Amino acid sequence: MAIKRDYYEVLGVSRTATAEELKRAYRKLALQFHPDRNPNDPQAEARFKEVNEAYEVLSDQSKRQRYDSFGHAGTQGMPGFDFGGAGFGGINDIFDMFFGQAAGRGRTGPRRGADLRLDLRLTFEEAIFGVERELTIPRAEPCSACQGTGAETGTSPQTCPQCRGAGQVRRATQSIFGQIVNVATCPRCNGEGKVIEKPCRTCAGSGHRPGEKKVRVSIPGGVDSGSQIRLSGEGEVGPRGGAAGDLYIVIQVKPHAVLKRNGTDVVYELPLSVAQAALGDTVEIPTVDGPQQIDIPPGTQYGKTIRIHGRGVPHVRTGRRGDQLVFVRVVIPTNLTEEQRQALRQLGGVSGKPQQIEKGFFDKFKHVIGLE
Repeated sequence: MAIKRDYYEVLGVSRTATAEELKRAYRKLALQFHPDRNPNDPQAEARFKEVNEAYEVLSDQSKRQRYDSFGHAGTQGMPGFDFGGAGFGGINDIFDMFFGQAAGRGRTGPRRGADLRLDLRLTFEEAIFGVERELTIPRAEPCSACQGTGAETGTSPQTCPQCRGAGQVRRATQSIFGQIVNVATCPRCNGEGKVIEKPCRTCAGSGHRPGEKKVRVSIPGGVDSGSQIRLSGEGEVGPRGGAAGDLYIVIQVKPHAVLKRNGTDVVYELPLSVAQAALGDTVEIPTVDGPQQIDIPPGTQYGKTIRIHGRGVPHVRTGRRGDQLVFVRVVIPTNLTEEQRQALRQLGGVSGKPQQIEKGFFDKFKHVIGLE
């Protein structure tokens, strides 16, 4: 009889771990060793059951106290402690808790195909207004010779004689504590419930061949770098007629030369000369909708913000557009002629004392971004 490891060691936590720490450790390990992520891996399956067993005991306060006092001997005879599938402590119930209702059930039939990822690079404007693209996806396609069944023409997959189509095999062993039932994926059919006596010569029994498919996808306006679009059923086809996986399109947005994005707002830094800021002017600025003229009032200060409503990014769900924020930056000349110096001296202000201003640039900036 195999020696069981310490449950705290199995989960990688200390003996003073809180319920939240136990749950976090369990979920991480359960996802790592989940059978669907490790098909045909007996070691991962055994590790998964060991993690479930440890969490079943340590997550229950009374069971944990008995384990702390008596070790593994204290876990025998605990109600619900049956990993064959019955009671709250069964693997199926733990699967349901973390992976959904069907995740812990025995898989019967062809496996689902793998999900695919495609990185799609968009321009700044395409990400804001949306775009429609035709994409070529390299992926496995059903074998034309066997129509995806994996069986040679004229034959068909047969019910697995070992598991009789269940996809699982049960093994019962006796111990000094009673009968232990172990449920495992059928090793002959790999949980599919069917076996192929004569594999297709074209695809070697896999049911698919390398290929590609053209997919037309509409990218909604308002997406940003990191946004994902899922196309159900456009991933790899499953082996021997299994359902196709999904295609995930991950958006990457090229930076704009002068515009930046802040949520649903577009930000532009407008450089002005001292004369423009002091006397006022009408200037043309870039927006995502094209060039637009704005009025600069006389006496405009460094850091002033001009808001252009409705020239920002549309919200992905509502479609409501944000604004364009224009931050004024007064450019101070560095190479002045003597005439220019004299003109500036005539304006006054060179008194050796700081100028009195109503509000500083950083105060205005904090006000604009909502920090005050």
